[in-house]
Amino acid sequence: MSRPRLLLCPQFTEVEWAIAPQLAEWAEVATFDIPGVGGEALPDDRSGGIREMVVRRGVEEADRRGWDSFFVVGDAWGTASAARLAAAEPARVLGIALGHASVDYGAEGERPAVNGEVVAAMTQLMRSDYDSFIRYGFTQFTQGGFDEDTAGRMVDRFPPVDLATDYWEMLISHPEPIADLLAQLEVPMLLAKHEGCLVFTPEGYEDLVAALPEATTVTVERTSSASEEFAEALRDFCEAQQGSD
Repeated sequence: MSRPRLLLCPQFTEVEWAIAPQLAEWAEVATFDIPGVGGEALPDDRSGGIREMVVRRGVEEADRRGWDSFFVVGDAWGTASAARLAAAEPARVLGIALGHASVDYGAEGERPAVNGEVVAAMTQLMRSDYDSFIRYGFTQFTQGGFDEDTAGRMVDRFPPVDLATDYWEMLISHPEPIADLLAQLEVPMLLAKHEGCLVFTPEGYEDLVAALPEATTVTVERTSSASEEFAEALRDFCEAQQGSD
């Protein structure tokens, strides 16, 4: 059996994927920094906003590696980019796996998918103390998922505060119709819930699972991009799909 190919969509930077070395033990793994982060230049074509720029960058990464088929993986605020990328490349995508899987990013209504109070606190921290937002805000959000070394490398990769603020406020201000995007795809899906997450709510996960009843589900104790449980579930998921071909 050939090794599965995994395209990991980041929220901001490839550094977030702390489990990448573990995944590389059994799969070909590709990830990237989003445009404007680390050494990634902002493209001349910025049509469609940051989400579409991330999608184009992800497709470019798969093309550069000559991948004719692959699995798409996203976590937290990167799940919308993963869903959009899968929708853009339906002929090549074998399946999609999402950590912090959520029906959308809405913070209003009776069943909000995101905890608006926590997001507001993170936004205030970004505006008042940018370095602490990167180094400690993400660590708190992931409840220890990123260690100090990882947080430090993220600090080194992040763009100037004005660009990062634009990106962050885009993330939190667009609900993103994730369930609608996924419903259009005819591929296997793995949906992961981070138990006890401070940002993404149980209701957002439950509503997505209800909309996609055939999806494989898993609950993990750490943020998915740093979770050995998610890595193992992803391996089982990918190998099951390749074994059924």
